[in-house]
Amino acid sequence: MPDSIDWPIPAKSSRPRHRGVVLLFIAIAILVFGSRTALSYWVDLLWFRSLGYSEVFLESRSLAWGIFALFAVVTFAYLFGTFSAFRRAHLADLPNHHTIVINGNPVSLPVAPVLRAVAVGVSFLIALATAATMQAQWSTLALFWYAPSASPNSANFIDPIFAKPLNFYLFALPAWQLIAGWVLTLAIITCVLAVFFILVTGGSRALAGRFRGTIQLPWRGLSLSLGFLLLVLAFRVYLSRFELLFEHHTVFDGVTYTDAHVNLAGLLIVAVALFVGGLIAILSGLLKPRGSWLIVAILPAAGCYIGMGVIAWYVTSFVVKPNELVREQPYIAYNIQMTRQAYGLDSFAQHEFPAEVTVGATDPANNKPTLDNIRLWDVEALKDTLRQVQEIRTYYDFPDVDIDRYQIDGSTREVMLAARELNVDKLPENSRNWINDKLIYTHGYGITMNSVNGFSPEGLPTLMLSNMPVQSTVHGLEVTRPEIYFGEMTNTDVYVKTRQEEFNYPEGQNNNRTSYQGSGGIELGSFLRRTLIAFDRGDIAKVPFSDDINAQSRLLIHRNVRERVAALAPFLTFDQDPYIVVGDDGRLSWVMDAFTSSDTYPYSAHRGVDSLSLNYMRNSVKVVIDAYDGTTTFYVFDKTDPILEAWRGIFPSLFKDSSSMPAWLRKHVRYPELLLSLQAEVYGLYHMTNPEVFYNREDLWTVATETGMGQGGEQTTQPMQPNFVLMRLPGEAGLEFVEILPFTPANRNNLIGWIAGRSDGDHYGTSVVYDFPKTRLVDGPQQIEARIDQNAELSGQLTLWNQQGSHVRRGSLLVIPCGRALLYAEPIYLQAERSPMPELRLVVLALQDRLAYAPTFEGALASLYGSQPSSLSATEAQRPAAEPGAATQPQPASDLKSLIAQAGKDFSDYQHLTSEGKLSDAGQKLDDLKRTLDKLNALPK
Repeated sequence: MPDSIDWPIPAKSSRPRHRGVVLLFIAIAILVFGSRTALSYWVDLLWFRSLGYSEVFLESRSLAWGIFALFAVVTFAYLFGTFSAFRRAHLADLPNHHTIVINGNPVSLPVAPVLRAVAVGVSFLIALATAATMQAQWSTLALFWYAPSASPNSANFIDPIFAKPLNFYLFALPAWQLIAGWVLTLAIITCVLAVFFILVTGGSRALAGRFRGTIQLPWRGLSLSLGFLLLVLAFRVYLSRFELLFEHHTVFDGVTYTDAHVNLAGLLIVAVALFVGGLIAILSGLLKPRGSWLIVAILPAAGCYIGMGVIAWYVTSFVVKPNELVREQPYIAYNIQMTRQAYGLDSFAQHEFPAEVTVGATDPANNKPTLDNIRLWDVEALKDTLRQVQEIRTYYDFPDVDIDRYQIDGSTREVMLAARELNVDKLPENSRNWINDKLIYTHGYGITMNSVNGFSPEGLPTLMLSNMPVQSTVHGLEVTRPEIYFGEMTNTDVYVKTRQEEFNYPEGQNNNRTSYQGSGGIELGSFLRRTLIAFDRGDIAKVPFSDDINAQSRLLIHRNVRERVAALAPFLTFDQDPYIVVGDDGRLSWVMDAFTSSDTYPYSAHRGVDSLSLNYMRNSVKVVIDAYDGTTTFYVFDKTDPILEAWRGIFPSLFKDSSSMPAWLRKHVRYPELLLSLQAEVYGLYHMTNPEVFYNREDLWTVATETGMGQGGEQTTQPMQPNFVLMRLPGEAGLEFVEILPFTPANRNNLIGWIAGRSDGDHYGTSVVYDFPKTRLVDGPQQIEARIDQNAELSGQLTLWNQQGSHVRRGSLLVIPCGRALLYAEPIYLQAERSPMPELRLVVLALQDRLAYAPTFEGALASLYGSQPSSLSATEAQRPAAEPGAATQPQPASDLKSLIAQAGKDFSDYQHLTSEGKLSDAGQKLDDLKRTLDKLNALPK
């Protein structure tokens, strides 16, 4: 038996055959694993084509996969080429084979082929990983490529530190940072590879030279690799100078005095030292490799970096800190200026608002439209009520309530709309099957519309649009296409235009049926085509064999409007609160606000938006989605936005000018809630334009807080949300739909100002800030809430209502500028514990020094202006007051007993009706009880 087994090394002539086998396996792997991806891409292409955006799909995928292919090929070629160069350079010291023992027999393995296979595999995996990372950032590289000719609007911007244009920071710098990170990764891998070969060849030499004295290490590869790494680090350090413009500090953001006088120059010196060190290392590797030269290459840069840190510490501690305001003042001014530009605060108009306290300051004669449109329906209360009176069936839901303005009987009225959507998860469990989920229960139906302050005698909303089929109480307002195939809860795929009729709405003992008549969705076509589509959507066992599906049937996907717009334009940021609009033609449409954003606007402060950290945002696009056929249109509303201009250069067919938006739809665009909330947060600090005031935080504002309901029903304090109001702005003539938000000084409850985002006509997209007098206090929401709680009659009534199986639900406190004063309004509802339907029981109105309340808004308003006293009873509020000095007739004892008995019966009936959830009847009994008690009090003592 031989002492060892030599592993056969394939002859050169057999390599092509083995390479062919390897390529065959690779091709099979690509076919198996790539077919599903290719099929998914094909279905996506069909979907984009159905919307008329096939060019968008092809361009975006071409950019993404082009970037993937480019970086994959370059990375693989570089890594495998570097490995091959190292292997050839150390070939003399690499072992030819390695012997292992298998079952007691020594086996000789060839080292070179194994190393080559490992190098190919590792290089391939690293190439795929880095290419996938770069592909995920395709939008950054695409903007860099298209920006030079796409953003002339930013040409006049020059930053105050480096004198660079805005294009450099929005487009070039992010791309260079991304590329520098990729090259740095390659440089680090190269150094690791060089160390690996030093260890392998050094060990081989040690074994071979065990009896030959000293061992010479191969420094050439490490010298070249380290030189490349130092050159990349030099570039990365050079870029880091610009990143100082985005740094957050305690007082402000951006370059500080120490940065400007030490770190910027220091980092440049470090970059030069790294560059020189890289050249030294490379020359050392080419001419005379030696380990000592590597130390020489690194030490200057390390010394410069340490020296920069020491000097920066000294300047910060002994130059800046003792005179921080003086030293930092110009840099604070830069931060204020750039932040206001980045968030659009520099275009805010600013006015004084007197916030007078008298009743006459509300000027009711000239502000009647404002008073007529005060919103008394709280959004959450209305949502719960609609779920009780308008869901009709358990599988319907009202996910949201939107506020808008419409022409009602010749005048503009503020209304609230809610879409009745189908929630398939609420279908009875025994009816959950593929046919019901995919073919029959395909859409929601209709909407409700009510005025913001309309109530029935039972405390329910006065509905203008309601029921199924949709009924309208307003002439000229109708819904001709009430089906909602695309909405906020449409999260499943469905098949339409099938032989199976779709459920439309319940109608008595039967159901109304319909068939989809739109052109939306992907046509299934031939048997092969629908089989491939079914395989991609996970319906391969159903669709090809269903008798209900034919060639004309269509597949509706991406039906959730949030998912839909994100799939079409993932490079935009979207407001996650779409709102429904009834068109003049009776069709329903969703409107969503879209934003461009960046985190590299120089000297601008960062703020969190969802999971993103941004320092620039523009509401440049409005997206409209037809609720029936899913047609999605992107309208451009800000042509000056440089980022959007770049995207229009990349996808010219995706965007349309706002001038092409239908006139009826233009009347319903509004200032975005997300943008106003963000601007208000930033404005609270950056309304201070004086650096000294800014430094001392002398006039810091915060968004006012209000008392809200927590998830467990407990009262919590939370920031107020933007409130849409139909009102006449101070100093303006016409009625406008504006979004307002009040401010308070930091850590205080009194109001200091308010901001209004305008939505109508030529004023669309503009904002105005009203400052209150600083010489006196103006009550804030929390203080008004405290006044309500401290009112003896109100407090007693609320305590009584919170007993006997019911609880009080307080709506959002509204702060409404009216004339020269602020009017506060809060609706109060009563809700039975056994019934989730709240009913309006009280309306509280307040001015700075006056509080009024009544069961109706009209009664509270009359009480506010002094024509009637505040009362918890509508009857009492309307009863004329007795003349002074009128004699009181004595009552017999029998009347006293009967009144006591009647009071007891009224109270017993009230408890009984409340426990049954009959709040309207209970409220009437409570009024009867109060009238009886009043009669008792009027009896002679």
